[in-house]
Amino acid sequence: MVELAGGHWIRRAAWLLALPLLATTGPASTLPTGGAAGTILVDGFEQAGFAPEGGLFYKNNPEQRAGKVAFDRNIPLRGQGELTLTVTPACDPRAVNCSERAEVWERPEVLTPYSQTVWYGFAMRLNDPLPQDDRRYVMAQWKREILHDAQGDFSPFLALRLYRGRLGFTVETDFVESFPIGSPQRPQGCLPGEARVLSRPEVRQTRALVAIESGMVPQDYPDYFNACAPGIRVTRHAGLPPARKGWIDFVVRSQPGPAGDGHVEILADGIPIVTVKGHIGHAAQGLARNQYFKFGPYRAPGKLPWSISYDDFRRGPRCNDVIRAGQCPAE
Repeated sequence: MVELAGGHWIRRAAWLLALPLLATTGPASTLPTGGAAGTILVDGFEQAGFAPEGGLFYKNNPEQRAGKVAFDRNIPLRGQGELTLTVTPACDPRAVNCSERAEVWERPEVLTPYSQTVWYGFAMRLNDPLPQDDRRYVMAQWKREILHDAQGDFSPFLALRLYRGRLGFTVETDFVESFPIGSPQRPQGCLPGEARVLSRPEVRQTRALVAIESGMVPQDYPDYFNACAPGIRVTRHAGLPPARKGWIDFVVRSQPGPAGDGHVEILADGIPIVTVKGHIGHAAQGLARNQYFKFGPYRAPGKLPWSISYDDFRRGPRCNDVIRAGQCPAE
């Protein structure tokens, strides 16, 4: 039994007269052939449910039952449809470690091995009101499957987050050596190419802030990213678009490598943003063989609804399978 097990349900769009919740299964045989690693997945959210060829589903578990799913026809980036996911206040204020989610997952039968490279593309629009506080906000995340007897809580090895109304990408790995900024080893800050990190020895993980919005500096983001990790190498090409831009089209290379051979590329609207290499991801006991992607609003408890729209999901083994604008990074 792995974390991906579970049922699924959706809510039809308002333009379909708000029909009631219904199951959305769709057999694996409707997906393109060629094996999970070589499968090209596409879903433009043009239908009243998830496209069979997209390999996506909305996971029905207690954390997600307060979420709302709508296949809308408001202002899509491409085509006529978009997917809007909304979380509403649901946690008991007295609850510990409660989270509010409305996330779409890859189906178990289309997952790719953790050791393989896979490319993703998706468009995202953050809807008003845009949260401005510093609680946990995640809009897209890449993780490793977790077995039921795993010890500990493993953060996503790659995540798109919101910090006080600003976009940021993080990578996470098993605990690696880092040097506090201001220490004798790094008195003036990180050396060129080093990641700025949050060291988390209590969970044996290290989180790196690898991409921030254009015009921002690391000091505009939480000050707990206060150390430098030579084992996570970052080459910044440009800043991320601002969170208030509207539609942003992301292309992401996912290649975890806990031993130091990880490789992530991030592009936004066809512009290369960052290249990350080195220690990326986890290799602890209790972790399974596959990686997976999920997207949608995920937050610590909040007082207001939080809504995000998505369009044009695609996945493939090569950059050329998913890129819409600009050029693919050189291999």
